[in-house]
Amino acid sequence: MTSTHTSTGQERLVAGPVSSLPTDHGIFAIRSFTVDAVTHAVLTMGDPADCARPLVRVHSECLTGDALGSHRCDCGDQLGAALAAIAAEGHGMLVYMAEHEGRGIGLAAKLQAYALQDEGLDTVSANRALGLPDDARDYTAAAAILRELGCPRIRLLTSNPNKQEALEELGIDVVSRVRLPVADRPENSAYLTSKRLRMNHDVPPETDTEESSTQLRGVDPDVYAALAANEEVVAQLAQSQDGFIATRTGDACFVSGITDRTHLHQIRAHVGAVLVGAQTVIADDPQLTVRAVPGTDPVRVVLDPHARVPVTSTVLSTGPTPTVWLIGSEAVPSSNVGDHVRVVSLPAAATPQEIIAVIRGQVAGSILVEGGGRTVSAFLAAGALDRLFLTTAPVFIGDGVPGIRFQGSEVMAQALRTPFRRFELGEDMCTEYLLSPAAAAHSQTNPSVQDSVSVESPQPTQ
Repeated sequence: MTSTHTSTGQERLVAGPVSSLPTDHGIFAIRSFTVDAVTHAVLTMGDPADCARPLVRVHSECLTGDALGSHRCDCGDQLGAALAAIAAEGHGMLVYMAEHEGRGIGLAAKLQAYALQDEGLDTVSANRALGLPDDARDYTAAAAILRELGCPRIRLLTSNPNKQEALEELGIDVVSRVRLPVADRPENSAYLTSKRLRMNHDVPPETDTEESSTQLRGVDPDVYAALAANEEVVAQLAQSQDGFIATRTGDACFVSGITDRTHLHQIRAHVGAVLVGAQTVIADDPQLTVRAVPGTDPVRVVLDPHARVPVTSTVLSTGPTPTVWLIGSEAVPSSNVGDHVRVVSLPAAATPQEIIAVIRGQVAGSILVEGGGRTVSAFLAAGALDRLFLTTAPVFIGDGVPGIRFQGSEVMAQALRTPFRRFELGEDMCTEYLLSPAAAAHSQTNPSVQDSVSVESPQPTQ
């Protein structure tokens, strides 16, 4: 027998008969649910509706990972771990979502994206190169199935906060998110890192590798403590050995390694605001949130004198992290931005010091100037930075988007020299330049800092 009804979300749902499915993890009940002409499979153990908050996995179909055993992704591992977790609890549900292949772009497009990844793009950049969204999945059918089976309140087996938010927007109460114990493989480590850094996926709480540890070996603890305890202006930039932050096409994913990016997230977690220029937002569409380490997201500040940043960018369209949009007094911003955005007018031809003063009027704490190269260089040349973290990666780009550039001195004796410290971040080398007496004083406890740190450093020639 099959049953048919129209759910509260107006989706037409047809439920198939129940049968048993013996698996390596135990015997599950399986049935089909056809929602708006697409058929999904649902595996249950026990009666999830009898639980106040049953364990549920909403799993996107993946032919390569689930059926063919591919290690390019972790889908097959996640599927097996989810069934094992449900069996261990004795009750729960797995909703196997059809038409979710390749995060909703389909098998053919996913294999095209694989080819681009083989050429060096990460999973997000590959999708965008094909003109496709980062994630095209729709969870309307999953929400309808959960309601039909009497499970509107669940514990969700996932490391993807966006999946939780999507289900909650559809009326499902996700009381907690449960991470599956699936380890990264060498073949999918870069893929999973990209999802964590660019798609907001959870970072594993514990790991044995230095690259993904939130406790960065060799980095003095006062580096972050000074930023949290004071109101400094700090910049961070990662560039190649020959001084470029991206290729000529603008591809910057990724110049430096995982450890340096964890270091960047540590800085974000200890400052009040993170500032980027308009070109960085247009080129990279960054989230500017804390994802690789525990901590609070800083206020996002977009320096956009001509109001060029599209309102569809993540920082202007996605909350709840607050965003301050700094625009020129003559610019006319779009009104179609999220409620989390505060539009603030800048003085005409504002200097870096004037920009800092405007931000100080909006946000307390230290300010991180994160990019791009022109913005960081302008703040450095103006003498507006207290410290600069400049990471050099062991790669030669040849030409592309330059990193630190400013009008320098004609003789070496007048070149900018400041006290510094160096940290090894995986394969990369990070140099911390102490550019102001305040930053030097805040770092006096470190014996590696020179005795001259109390002397004001010369500034670059304008």
